[in-house]
Amino acid sequence: MMYSIFDIFKIGIGPSSSHTVAPMKAAKDFIDSFNPKLIDDIDKIDIELYGSLAFTGKGHNIQNGLILGLLGYTPESVDSDIIQEISLMLDNQYLNISSNKRISFDCDSNIILNKGGTDDLDEPNRMTFAAYDLNNNAIKTAEYVSVGGGFISKKGESIEVDDYDFLYPFSSCDELLDICGKNNLSIHELVLKNEQRICSKNEVYEKIFKIWDTMDRCIERGLKTKGVLSGGLNLKRRAPEIYEKLKQNKEKDDLLVVDWVNLYAMAVNEENASGGQVVTAPTNGAAGIIPAVVRYYLEFVSKSNIDGLRKFFLTSGAIAILYKKNASISGAEVGCQGEVGVACSMAAAGLVSALGGSNKEIENSAEIAMEHNLGLTCDPIKGLVQIPCIERNAMGAIKAINAARIAMLGGGDHMVSLDEVIKTMMDTGKDMQNIYKETSKGGLAVNVTEC
Repeated sequence: MMYSIFDIFKIGIGPSSSHTVAPMKAAKDFIDSFNPKLIDDIDKIDIELYGSLAFTGKGHNIQNGLILGLLGYTPESVDSDIIQEISLMLDNQYLNISSNKRISFDCDSNIILNKGGTDDLDEPNRMTFAAYDLNNNAIKTAEYVSVGGGFISKKGESIEVDDYDFLYPFSSCDELLDICGKNNLSIHELVLKNEQRICSKNEVYEKIFKIWDTMDRCIERGLKTKGVLSGGLNLKRRAPEIYEKLKQNKEKDDLLVVDWVNLYAMAVNEENASGGQVVTAPTNGAAGIIPAVVRYYLEFVSKSNIDGLRKFFLTSGAIAILYKKNASISGAEVGCQGEVGVACSMAAAGLVSALGGSNKEIENSAEIAMEHNLGLTCDPIKGLVQIPCIERNAMGAIKAINAARIAMLGGGDHMVSLDEVIKTMMDTGKDMQNIYKETSKGGLAVNVTEC
């Protein structure tokens, strides 16, 4: 299976790609499977959630994602007016599943949280849908798995990703580098040639710009939107206050760039935590790292240009594909090393590419970034994508920049390959206890007193 970089970079809503976006897609796929006659027969829909979805789904606003999907919405089509519309439906306990079909729906009774444990589940983010008629007879059932990054599968089969006929398919970083060497290509050139099997070069560039524009607008909203994040932690948005302080700071300080990068990452993830529009990169929980590093490149690198921006996304997308194919980008499967760790690795590689680095330097930077995220747990307090997630994106962005600089100063020479560190990440994730994999049953989630 080969992926397009635009399977990785997807516009959606917060706070979680695995717990909000993927359930929305699954719910939409389920409701779309009914013909008009069967829709009319539906009296009730029950949804049962397992594993991490059951333990932290509520904190991730999974109910909003499921309902939006049942109403036929896609992640990229959602705006604030729609959220207000579903709030009204929830208050009155009904859903309009078609233009002339309304059913009763109560989140507390129709969304069932099966917290029987995760150790016996091969797929930790499983959800089942069942529609019933007036006599409580099952009309149709379906089972889905959220596999990370907003991707879903249905009974083990992908239902949303095409198997592209790429010019240069690759399954490992060694193979990617070998193909590049034999064809005298940089990584970004190879990815562009692959994407051109789907659409024209100009269309690829337009898609990249749309992704970046969405990220950039997310930063700007995060810089200006004040208030307290919902969910019960009473966590104040910090980005607007930090932004004002940095604008007023006239002192000469070579490390001010660090403050700006921190700010941009936090702005995105505060927006994500509030359910705003973000881009999976590769997940929502890690959505602030790449925008922050791209802003660093555009604002603090004197020779930055649009060509570098394109290289950044083409290259970082290739790195994400390697993790998606050979490991995981799901916090529920491998912990936060699969989210922030992968985003950090992607951003480091993208930055090296934008700066004109070699393929070996790109590999080295991606490897360094992941090597120093190995073992990173996913233990969000109260199941919310807030603590430690928001600050963790800031730390991940800085680490990505540092990894890029170390790799370029070393000329790409290194002992540990990216393939080896990807395998290590997956092995570490398998060995990690489930209490540290997005269940909020261990780590910070149980040791920090909720305020």
